[in-house]
Amino acid sequence: MSLLLYGHPFSSYTQKVLVALFENDVPHSLLSLDDNALNHAQHTADWLERWPLRTFPLLVDADRSIVEASVIVEYLQLAYPGAVPLLPEDPLDALNVRFLDRFFDLHVIALVQHAVGGALSGDALKKQEAHTHAAEKLELAYAWLEAHLARNKAPWVAGANFTLADCAAAPSLFYADWTHPISAAYPEVRAYRARLLARPSFARAVDGGRPFRHYFPLGAPDRD
Repeated sequence: MSLLLYGHPFSSYTQKVLVALFENDVPHSLLSLDDNALNHAQHTADWLERWPLRTFPLLVDADRSIVEASVIVEYLQLAYPGAVPLLPEDPLDALNVRFLDRFFDLHVIALVQHAVGGALSGDALKKQEAHTHAAEKLELAYAWLEAHLARNKAPWVAGANFTLADCAAAPSLFYADWTHPISAAYPEVRAYRARLLARPSFARAVDGGRPFRHYFPLGAPDRD
């Protein structure tokens, strides 16, 4: 039986897991939790029975349920290893990958979600305050990442190999640039985002979310 992934094709965290699945051609079925998806009611009921905290993605492997995107990617590395190892064998190298994964989750996509939450509040002042806060913090994140990539001198954020950290970076920078554009002051970050978009696994995830771009409350740009 193939793996079951409960999530949404436009969700950054779902895309993070999809990239890992696509990288190693792991057979799976995406059970979309979109309101208009086929069998939505049944998928939602199954998801909530397994994980009543109402967050996704959720991976189901036979009788095992795994939640939280980073943990799911690590589980895939252990249970379904493939040609692309998403975590290095060296413990210190692996620790660096985990740090970078946390950087993108906590200091990039979390700020996007903050701005999105403000926009969804329906309050113009809250929307502006949330967007201003997100922009200020994202500028700090872009500056740190620019310096890191310049020192790194490698195609991927943790070095020569594509890893869990890049699975996190791809949707994070994708949506961050929609929220607060990555300016020409950060050429390394812009080039890295372009490399991620060109990676077949992420390009496939982006295409899967394309029909839902009208959901982005800050307005999806006519690009990417």
